[in-house]
Amino acid sequence: MTDVTATSHISAEVVRARISGRRMDLGGRIFEGLLLLALLASLAVLLTLLVDVVSRGIGVYLDRGLDVITAPLSSDPARAGIGQGLFGSIALMLIVAATAFPIGIGAAIYLEEYARDTAFTRFITANIRNLAGVPSIVYGLLGLAVFVVVLRAITGPESQGRSILSGGLTLAILVLPIVIITTSEALRAVPAGIREAAYGVGATRWQTVRSHVIPYAAPGILTGTILSMARAFGETAPLIMVGGAVSFLNTGDRGPVETLQGKYTTVPTSIFQWVQEPRREFIELSAAGIIALLVTILLVNGLAIILRNRYARKW
Repeated sequence: MTDVTATSHISAEVVRARISGRRMDLGGRIFEGLLLLALLASLAVLLTLLVDVVSRGIGVYLDRGLDVITAPLSSDPARAGIGQGLFGSIALMLIVAATAFPIGIGAAIYLEEYARDTAFTRFITANIRNLAGVPSIVYGLLGLAVFVVVLRAITGPESQGRSILSGGLTLAILVLPIVIITTSEALRAVPAGIREAAYGVGATRWQTVRSHVIPYAAPGILTGTILSMARAFGETAPLIMVGGAVSFLNTGDRGPVETLQGKYTTVPTSIFQWVQEPRREFIELSAAGIIALLVTILLVNGLAIILRNRYARKW
């Protein structure tokens, strides 16, 4: 297999050289060099930021250990932590998973497997792709107008609508176009022969989609949904609009409904508050929070890769 691959690569190089007349493609070399330069510049900026954040925040973990992760918010930087923010972020992700994923995956399945190719369908698809590029602050304004003002009686009368439920629904709308697009692309990647074979043995459209198309597209669907959740986990701007930047989170003896309708904070909004403090201890604490946020996002991305590879091997 290796010999065949090497032979194919050599043959491709020979054909390319014969077509170009063995002349040096100066423009292509310059463009390739510019691309490499852009890559190195991006990596240099990323490495600089990572070194700065780690150098500022690692000392907090060395002094306090995991207390930074479990401690609640406090006006004293020596006792403050991201425990409440972590609880709020997890609660928001559960709402996103329970709303955006079923609706987004279902909409993509309908558009790709059931809807006819009409002007109206193409119009909807084009608008979904445009919505994926809308700035997140716009979704924050939408959440403020709909979930905080109009649906205040449902999202939390006591908290004036600025609740975990409002934040979770706002993030669900934010990632919904991304879920639809990634699911649609995964469904399009399924070979047409699989559908034709299922129809050939008498399977209905639903049986074909349920037993053949969705399992084949599962790696791409899982990857897209998990990565969209990672994006929602790191969002700050829309949550500030719908009440995420508060100074406390009181669960107490409240039930699930009261907790969802109560005030909240998240890891990104906690970091946003700390970086505005003039004291150096809060700056170091914000760096420690950024480290925890980056590690969480990397773990989520790693989970997406593992699930994708696991389902890909089955096919």
